[in-house]
Amino acid sequence: MKYLFDTSVWLWSLSAPHRIGGEGLSVLGRTGEEFYFSAVTSWEIAIKWALGKLALPEPPESYVPKRLADQPILPIPITVHHTLAVSKLPAYHGDPFDRLLIAQARAEGMVILTADQTLRRYDVQIVWCGG
Repeated sequence: MKYLFDTSVWLWSLSAPHRIGGEGLSVLGRTGEEFYFSAVTSWEIAIKWALGKLALPEPPESYVPKRLADQPILPIPITVHHTLAVSKLPAYHGDPFDRLLIAQARAEGMVILTADQTLRRYDVQIVWCGG
């Protein structure tokens, strides 16, 4: 199975794994699964850090690549197909980062690892990672 991290779950996996619930921890502990990190996640991290809404031990341009290098996670770029697929989503969620993650997961047949309740309203598979 292919799993796509949402931003909070990826950050928690690094610094606060206790925040990830049992279902999420179970999936993260499996071998043979494919885990993906979207370019939209790095974009969200960079913006929130620049606005002072996210504290990191170092700037995101070094923090993110260093942590990804230590994890068996594959990158997924943002494509025109992904961005246009956002137009087909109901307006349940106003966050453009999450809407793009949903579009990517649907387009690529991925399951989203999330703790965002609003994502449950969409026609997308999720693994609940809330504590």
